[in-house]
Amino acid sequence: MRNGVYRAYSDYLIEKYGEKVYKLPIKLPLACPNRDGNISCGGCTFCGEEGGSFENLPDSMSIAAQLEENKDLIRRKYKAEKFIAYFQNFSNTYMGFETFKSAILEALQPDIVEISISTRPDCVRDNYLQFLSDIKYNRGIDITIELGLQTVNYHSLRKINRGHGLAEFIDAVLMAKRYGLRVCTHMILNLPWDDLEDVEEGARILSALGVDEVKLHSLYLMESTLMAAQYANGELQLHSRDEYVKRVIAFLELLDPEIVVQRIIGRAPEKGSVFVNWQESWWKIRDEIIHRMMEENTRQGRRFDYLDGKALKIFNL
Repeated sequence: MRNGVYRAYSDYLIEKYGEKVYKLPIKLPLACPNRDGNISCGGCTFCGEEGGSFENLPDSMSIAAQLEENKDLIRRKYKAEKFIAYFQNFSNTYMGFETFKSAILEALQPDIVEISISTRPDCVRDNYLQFLSDIKYNRGIDITIELGLQTVNYHSLRKINRGHGLAEFIDAVLMAKRYGLRVCTHMILNLPWDDLEDVEEGARILSALGVDEVKLHSLYLMESTLMAAQYANGELQLHSRDEYVKRVIAFLELLDPEIVVQRIIGRAPEKGSVFVNWQESWWKIRDEIIHRMMEENTRQGRRFDYLDGKALKIFNL
């Protein structure tokens, strides 16, 4: 665990591969069913035009070209030799099946040791998962499905126009697990309508479902999004930095200690942003969380005692 407080992704990768492994983002010219009218229009109220891919290369480049350019950069900077192909922007299973297969196959290069695919819970189907499972077992390469959930509060899911509920997420996790794939879940811990109980219940649900990884974000607001307009009009209030720190610690305390934590706070572009991480560097907030957990002598999983028939444990059966 990083500094003894949580199971950091970087440590997990070194344990698994014996060296540092770096994610290489891939950007595709994708739509989203929550934007194109299939499910809804306008997308999630916090989602900007880039769909979380503000650091990516242009989607006009081929997958192979994006990987090679990013590999060259990381090799020069970090001397890395192993990489994860990360299909990052929008919903990367929201495309025709044959197109999807071609995209994944193009990413299978000798120094790519894993593939990570970001998508929505309502964009997961058996034939896509079977294809990925075949690659995993035939090529000996791990595959992770990264599912955007953000919150377990279905009232908040509706307010942010997420376009799906908790049931679709649970179904997607169970489907991916049936095919032997890893699951990472994205969570925003400081949505305006969520309280501490929502955050804590999120940790319990992810632990009960046996997700493999989690990626925590703080809410940031981009210009031209509905949520930014709501904030400007006083229709919503943002939680404080101290409240976010408190929520991350509570979440980690309840999280299964075996779950890998990819990050405890996200990054966002300063350009075009209305609000990002309380105008503080993301790494300073990360370090504050770690320092506070060490001061309070707490860690990931400290309160992970609620599964496996908790009430019967007093009988020592």
